[in-house]
Amino acid sequence: MAYVIAEPCIGTKDASCVDACPVDCIHPKKDEEGYEGANMLYIDPQECIDCGACVPVCPVSAIFALDDLPEKWASYAEMNATHYGR
Repeated sequence: MAYVIAEPCIGTKDASCVDACPVDCIHPKKDEEGYEGANMLYIDPQECIDCGACVPVCPVSAIFALDDLPEKWASYAEMNATHYGR
């Protein structure tokens, strides 16, 4: 089970989660190509180790464990995976 970034991240893209992630699975980073054009940040479901370090640092509460993802944002699980071509 991976974590998922959902709708509250749109337009925010706070990088606190990027800095907290021990396995570098949240992108795009501020210095990466595509950051400016991205609406939100994404978690790579294959790289995520389910540590949850990103959850408490998110200022907009946009990160959920897959099993806890609200139904209204269920499509964000696929959006995160699709961002990484998964």
